[in-house]
Amino acid sequence: MNKIIKKVLFSALLSVGIYLLIAMSLTLFGAPSSESSEQDPPGKQGEKRAGSAGINFSEMLLDYSQMPPLQSYGTRGEGQLRYRYYSSDSDKVIILIHGSGWHSQQFYPLAKFISEQGLAQVYTPDLRGHGVNPQIRGDIDYIGQFEDDLADLIFGIKQDSPESSIIMGGHSSGGGLAIRFAGGQYGEQADAYLLLAPFIFYNAPTTRPNAGGWATPYTARIIGLSMLNNIGIHHFDNLISIEFNMPAAFRNGTETLAYSFRLNTSFAPRDYEADLSAISQPLLVLAGTADETMFAEKYQELITEHVINNQQVEVRVLADLSHMGIVVSPDVRPVIGSWLEGL
Repeated sequence: MNKIIKKVLFSALLSVGIYLLIAMSLTLFGAPSSESSEQDPPGKQGEKRAGSAGINFSEMLLDYSQMPPLQSYGTRGEGQLRYRYYSSDSDKVIILIHGSGWHSQQFYPLAKFISEQGLAQVYTPDLRGHGVNPQIRGDIDYIGQFEDDLADLIFGIKQDSPESSIIMGGHSSGGGLAIRFAGGQYGEQADAYLLLAPFIFYNAPTTRPNAGGWATPYTARIIGLSMLNNIGIHHFDNLISIEFNMPAAFRNGTETLAYSFRLNTSFAPRDYEADLSAISQPLLVLAGTADETMFAEKYQELITEHVINNQQVEVRVLADLSHMGIVVSPDVRPVIGSWLEGL
């Protein structure tokens, strides 16, 4: 009997050892050798990459001189986070979450429109690890911290405006974070959801390969870190797992070109099918036919399949709008305005 037990224990230990060896090998040696390393200055990873992201960033070359100043709010995490506020007499409040690599500035034209039309008050936060001067660019403290930060922002808003209704909105990866928020412990804190060309998941039918050239994931490392996470090891979650290809001509030092594993994981749904199915509130999904990173025509089927038992869902595909155009184009404003008025 003792021999049998010893054999079983040996086999188990051997299996665990092989599992750890594979996971550690993928984690430590899974970064593309030709790319930048973790030794690069924060926020500078990805600058060695050549070529075009495929995204039309020229649409973001706007006059931001009248943009509201950054303000701060407290969180349960270390330090304070920044946001911009667009005032309105409306008792509706919309929180707009920026996409990957970007920050609150991207929503200036849309937020200004919503505010000036009296449709809603608008908060555009700089997510942790992003913005002008984050504590650690491209990293957060733990998986799921974005959701805690957004819940803390909502708590502060409710302190000032207890009767306000909260609309959670997001563009691209920010839309993915909104979906994650909906499927998590805070999902019911939002009274409606607005998704602009949302990144639903890397293998979702709506996502083009590598988001149309915008993203370069460290696939082997992500697999290795996922394996380690599965057995409760999070020590290496700070390692870079994805880079973004923003053309040099459009950088100004406030962009975030690389994400740690824990930040990247926190920016997307846990299980997009389950997280989408958790949305019982009014939902508007918008995308443009000229989107360089997403298959806009596939949103309708995917949303219809997974957002079930919800009669307050609308999916619109707008002609000729690009991935950035779905945020900054004047064509999107009346659609969002009409939806907000109807809530």
